[in-house]
Amino acid sequence: MTRSVPSNTNASRQGPAFNLDAGRRIDSVGFRIPAVATMIAAAFLSSAATACARWNDLRIARPGRVGPGTSTSPGQPWVAPPGIVSKPPADISPASLPPSYVPGSPITLAEIVDIALANNPSTRIAWLQARAAEADLGSSRADYLPELDLDAEVGHARSGGGGRTVVTQMTYGPSLSLSYLLFDFGGRSARSEQARQTLIAADFEHNAIIQNVVLAAQRAFYQYVEGKALLAAQEATLKELQTNLDSANARHEAGVATIADVLQARTALSQARLNFETIDGSLRTIEGQLATAMGLSPVTRFDVGTLPLEVPSTEVNEAIEELLARAQENRPDLASARALAARASQRVTEVRAQGLPKISVATSMGKTYFGSGSSTSPFSTSLLFGWPIFTGFRNTYDIRAAERGAEAAAEQVHAVRDQVNLQVWSSYYSLQTAAQRMTTARDLLASATQSAEVAAGRYREGVGSILDLLTAEAALQSARAQEVQSRTDWFLSVAQLAHDTGQLYGSASPAPGSTTGLKGLQ
Repeated sequence: MTRSVPSNTNASRQGPAFNLDAGRRIDSVGFRIPAVATMIAAAFLSSAATACARWNDLRIARPGRVGPGTSTSPGQPWVAPPGIVSKPPADISPASLPPSYVPGSPITLAEIVDIALANNPSTRIAWLQARAAEADLGSSRADYLPELDLDAEVGHARSGGGGRTVVTQMTYGPSLSLSYLLFDFGGRSARSEQARQTLIAADFEHNAIIQNVVLAAQRAFYQYVEGKALLAAQEATLKELQTNLDSANARHEAGVATIADVLQARTALSQARLNFETIDGSLRTIEGQLATAMGLSPVTRFDVGTLPLEVPSTEVNEAIEELLARAQENRPDLASARALAARASQRVTEVRAQGLPKISVATSMGKTYFGSGSSTSPFSTSLLFGWPIFTGFRNTYDIRAAERGAEAAAEQVHAVRDQVNLQVWSSYYSLQTAAQRMTTARDLLASATQSAEVAAGRYREGVGSILDLLTAEAALQSARAQEVQSRTDWFLSVAQLAHDTGQLYGSASPAPGSTTGLKGLQ
């Protein structure tokens, strides 16, 4: 390679044996600029250009001209400048019912749960957080491997002056260095274990979110079918009250009843019609809640079945102690709290290791080329020992903070455990109460139905009053609503107990007509 070097200049070049300066131009002093130096210069110029282009955002502006600004007064809303609010991507389409769904056919609870798990953003957020924790674990294990760095350096030195010969020297080229941590009193393993426990906690949190989404979908489903059952019961009440009004009109026209009977019957019918319209309006709201729980738009049209007239069981065959023990094993939020406590304990080990000696090995190599054609090959290997003797008591306080954090995490486990026990205890007896209420509500409905039939017959025969008839009809209307609510409460109690014992997953959740998810309910 031909070089043009002034006589009073000593040029040298650092670099590897391979050619780094192929195809580069000759600079003002006759050196070929290598590819590494060119890339460094280009990156610097690009960064400088970007900084200049954003100078208005980085500079200290006058009040009122900083960024997007603020409102003019406390009572005035802030108006966003044009273009500052990002728009949703146009290629994101809203979730919809699966292609297998046939319009007009009732959608099952299992399908509702599957749709909710597929569309609910909470499950995806928790899953992505778990994936991020998994990547962090892989990053923490990099401490067990050696670290290899490739560096490039460009240097220019000028010496002389004052009548003496001016010597200019330029060096450039890469160097390779390798380092490896041999021993650090458990700090490296503690960091890796912290990342591992973080991943475990994130995975259990993902499971907990799945259970919560399943329970929310179940609640919305049962509330919707309850609303449909209440609407049907109210419709039956309307028909009966219309019959009562017809009877009152017939008796009034026959001269055996006063106009007061007609007015009272008409008032009761109007009140029942108002209740029907209220239930129907609430049903539309619940329908939107069910669609939202499924991750769908509230305007999505679908149909669901009806609330079953019969339930599979009225008792829990397992003792409360067995359910409490099962919850301690299966509840994902409790398992997540335990993993976080283990992570906090490993943090104490890591902080303690920061104040203890560390032993590592390092080696580096390179090759230096001079303008005269000579070269050197520096190589070094070192065994490094480091021990922070005094850090201004920083490590002491860091250890103290880590220990208190570990104690707080352990107490959090106890708090979650107690909360889990209380939830299982409450849902267990809520299920028992729901079963008892369902039996009582059915007896009440049977009695109220018979009483209303007797009162209607007596009134038609002229031996009963309109007040007795309307009172019996009101009792029947209330009994119908309580019986529907008792059935709904039973199904909701089963789902809640399955959730609180940690057994509510995916489409295997309890559905109308089955008790899948709770052992002993059969």
